[in-house]
Amino acid sequence: MLDNIEADFPEYTPRPSDAPRALAGIRVVDFSHFIAGPFATMILADMGAEVIKIEAPGRGDDLRRYPPVHPELKAGAPFVWTNRNKRSVALDLKSPDGVAVVRELIATADVVVENFSSGVMERFGLDYGACRTIKPDIIYCSVSAYGREGTFADRLGFDPIAQVESGFVSMNGYPDREGVRALSPVMDISTAMMACNAILGALVARERSGLGQAVEVSLFDNAVLMTGYATMQHLFTGANPQRHGNTSPDTCPSGVFQAQDCAFYINCGNDKIFQRLMSQVLERADLAAAEAYATGPDRIRRREELFAILGEVFAQRPWSHWQARMRAAGVPCGQVRTVGDAIRSAEARERGLVTRIPHDTLGWIPNVSLPIRYSATPVVDPVAAPAVGQHIGAVLKDLLGYDDARLARLAAAGVFGEVGAGPARAGRT
Repeated sequence: MLDNIEADFPEYTPRPSDAPRALAGIRVVDFSHFIAGPFATMILADMGAEVIKIEAPGRGDDLRRYPPVHPELKAGAPFVWTNRNKRSVALDLKSPDGVAVVRELIATADVVVENFSSGVMERFGLDYGACRTIKPDIIYCSVSAYGREGTFADRLGFDPIAQVESGFVSMNGYPDREGVRALSPVMDISTAMMACNAILGALVARERSGLGQAVEVSLFDNAVLMTGYATMQHLFTGANPQRHGNTSPDTCPSGVFQAQDCAFYINCGNDKIFQRLMSQVLERADLAAAEAYATGPDRIRRREELFAILGEVFAQRPWSHWQARMRAAGVPCGQVRTVGDAIRSAEARERGLVTRIPHDTLGWIPNVSLPIRYSATPVVDPVAAPAVGQHIGAVLKDLLGYDDARLARLAAAGVFGEVGAGPARAGRT
C-alpha cells in the first residue's frame, strides 16, 4: 500500500513563506462527518481558515473506516482525501462537560458547520439559536439531506439516494437498461462546494453588516441542480431526458471512438468545430460543406451514418496521430483513461494535481490538490488528515487556556474518551 508513491509522484512544492492566506484569522468549528460537510471545511482550511474538527472519542468520523484503510494510519483513503489541514478534537457531546468545552470553542469561532440528522444539534444544545447566544455574529452552516424544516426533515440522505431521487440517474447510462449512478460522490462534492460558497458569501456579508446568519445547503436541492440544464429543457418541452450512453442528445458528432490503439472522446459542440473536424482532421471538405450535415439537428438525425464514417477512419491510425491533428484543428478531444492513468498523465503532472507530502508515521502520503489557483493568496501547504483527537491538548491549551490539571480532570471524567485517558495523552499536538 502506497509502495510506489516516491517514484510516481513529486514532492509538494511549498507556497512562498511570506504569502498571505485568503482566510487567515477565520476559525471554523466543524461537527461534520462523511463527505459533504468535511469537504466543504477542507476547502476553507486550504484557503487558510483554522478548522477544528470535533469528533466522537475513539471512533471518530465514520468515514475513517471507508476502505482501503491503511493499517498504520487507522484511516481510509476517503477520510485522508477530505480532511487535510484540520485539527481534531475528540469530545463526548453526550457529556455536559464535553458540550461546555465545545461552547467555549464556539465563542472563539467565526463559523460552525454541521451535517448531523435533523434534531441532533438541538439535543446537544448547539443549534443556531443556542450558538447565536454564545457568539452573536456566528455563521452557522447546516448541510442537510432534505432541509431542516418541513415534512422530510427527518429523512437521512446519502449521495446515491440523492442521485436517484433527483432524476440524475435516469439521465445516465444506455437506453436499453436501467440508468446508472455516478460512482464518484458527485452530489456530496458539489454540495460541499455550494456550502463553501455559501459560507464565503456569509463571511463577506458579515464583513459589511457585522451580522452573522444561518446558512443551509440541502443535498437533495443541490442534486436537482446537478441535473443541469436538463431540468429547464424538461420545463420547456415536457419531455424527460433520455439516456444516450456516451453520445450527446444536443450535439453531433460527440462521443467515444476507437483509434488503432485506444478509445477517445470528441465533442463537436457547434457547426464550426464539425467543419474543422471534417476538413482539417479527416481531410473531407466535401462532408464539411455537405448540406445534409450543415446544422446540429441535421447531424443528430444522421448520427448513425456519421459515426460509421468516423469510426472507420479513426480505427486506421493511432491516438497520437489523431490527437495531434485535432489539437491543431481546435477540435475538443481526450483519451479515455482510468483514474490511475489520469493522475499520472502529463496534464496532471504539469498542474501538480497529485503530489506527496510528509507524514510522521508513513514518511510520505499522497495529496490531491484543489483546482484553485490564487496569485496573491495561494492555498496553504497541505498537512495530512489528523488522527482522532490528535490536537486536544494543543487546541484547548492554546485557544482556551486550559492547564494540565484541567485537562487531566476532563480526561478522568471521560470527556476525551480513550484518546484522552490521561493528561499526557490529552496534551498531544
